[in-house]
Amino acid sequence: MYCIYVRHLNKCDEVVLLVNLKRGSGGISVPDKKELSSSAKIVDAGLPNELVLFLSQHIGAPASALVKPGDVVKRGQMVASAQGAVSAAVHAPTSGKVKAVEARYHPIQGRLSQAVILEPDGLNETHESVRPRASAVEDISREDLLELSREIGLVGLGGAAFPTAVKLTPPPVKPIDTYLLNGIECEPYLTADDRLMVENPCDVVFGFRALMKAAGVNRGLVCIEDNKPDAIQAIQEAIGAFQELELAVVPSRYPRGGEKQLIEVVLGREVPPPPGLPLDVGVVVSNVGTAYTLAQAVLKGLPLVERIVTVTGEGIKTPQNFRALVGTPISYLVELAGGFSGPVGKVIMGGPMMGTSIKDLNGCIVKGTSGLVVLNKSQARQERVLPCVRCGRCVEACPIRLLPVWIAACSDSGYLEEAEKYRAMDCIECGACAYECPSKRPLVQSIKLAKSRITARRRALAAKNQ
Repeated sequence: MYCIYVRHLNKCDEVVLLVNLKRGSGGISVPDKKELSSSAKIVDAGLPNELVLFLSQHIGAPASALVKPGDVVKRGQMVASAQGAVSAAVHAPTSGKVKAVEARYHPIQGRLSQAVILEPDGLNETHESVRPRASAVEDISREDLLELSREIGLVGLGGAAFPTAVKLTPPPVKPIDTYLLNGIECEPYLTADDRLMVENPCDVVFGFRALMKAAGVNRGLVCIEDNKPDAIQAIQEAIGAFQELELAVVPSRYPRGGEKQLIEVVLGREVPPPPGLPLDVGVVVSNVGTAYTLAQAVLKGLPLVERIVTVTGEGIKTPQNFRALVGTPISYLVELAGGFSGPVGKVIMGGPMMGTSIKDLNGCIVKGTSGLVVLNKSQARQERVLPCVRCGRCVEACPIRLLPVWIAACSDSGYLEEAEKYRAMDCIECGACAYECPSKRPLVQSIKLAKSRITARRRALAAKNQ
C-alpha cells in the first residue's frame, strides 16, 4: 500500500500516517540521473555581457515594453507591463542600458519574439521600488500580497509559467480548501527545486504561507518525492511551528509532478478534462520556486529577476545549480559549468521528457527555465521506428487515460477530427507513451503535431466567423 507520510507538526522526529496515497493513473519509472547535480550547492552565475528579456515568457498576453533604446534602468525596475488579466510584467535583473527592443529567437516558442536587450553596467544599482514589504506573513495583508504578486511579474516556476496572481484569485463559486506546494521535480536530471528546498527551506515555507494567505486557504501540503531525503528533512524542520502545514512524501514516479497527477495522488481528487482546472476540485498548486520568489519579494522587495537553473547531463564537465539572472545566455551558463565534456548530441532546455531541444546556444533562459540538460552523442542516437505491435504499453503509461496509439495514428494520417475525438487536446505532452513504446514510435511528437493543427484550424474557423 502506498502512503503519504507527514511529519508531526510539533515533534520533527516523529512520523505519523495521515492518509492512504492513491497510486494514480499511468506513469512510468525512469532513471532520474539526479546524482549528477543533486549535491552541487547553488552558486551565483554572475553577470553576463547581455541579457535578453522576452516580453512573452509566460502563458497569456505578452507584456508591453515601457523602455526604449538608450534608456538607463536599475535592478528591479519594470521594463514591460502586463497586458490584460492573464499576463506578467518583466523587470530589469540588473542596472544597465537598453541596447534595443527587437525580435530575438525565443528558445521555447521556436520563433522570433520581441525582447528588451539590456547591457549591464556592472554597478547593480537598485531601483527605488525595490523595498521590503514585511518581515512576517502576519504583517502583510491578503490584498497587498495579491497586488505584490502582480507587481513582481510572478509566474509558476515549475515550467508552465502561468501568472500566479490569476491562480490566487479563483471565482467565488469555486472555493479552495487545500494548497499544494509542488516540490516533486520528477523530470530526470533536474535538481533546482531540490537544492532550493535544502538550502533555503525557511524562505520556501515563508513564501508558501504567503501564497496560502493570498489565496485565502488554511490548509497547505508541501509535496516531495521520496528520492529527495535532504529536502524532506529540511522542509520537515521548517514547517514544525506551523499547524496549517503538512509534509507529503510521495513515492517517485514520472510524471507525478504534473499538478493534476499530484492532486489525484495526494488528495484522491480527479481534475476534470480540459477546460477543467485544479480549482474545480478545490485545490491550488504552486512550485517551490514560486513560493521562494514571493518570499524574496515580501522580505526584500525583489521582483522575479532571477531563478535557480540546473546545468547538467553527461555532456557537461561539471554539473551545477546556478542562481542566474533571467535573460542569461545559455552559452554563458554552459561555460560556467566547465563546458562540454565531449561531442554533443543534444542540448535541452528543461528536462529530457518535456523539455525543448535547442540548436542555438546564443538563446537565453526565461522565467520558466528550470534546467539545461546536455546529452552526449551516444545518448541522442536516433533509433529505428518499427510498426506498432498493439502491446498497449502506451495506454497503460498515459497518466490521463488517453489512447496515444490511436491519436498518433490519426495524426499521422491527417484525420484531425478523429484525433480530436480521441481527446488529443487533453494530452499533457509528458512523453511517457513514447518512452514506453517498444517500437520506438514518436507518439508524443505525433500528438503534438495534431494539437498544433487542431489549434490552427480552430483559429481559422474563429477568424472566418467574425
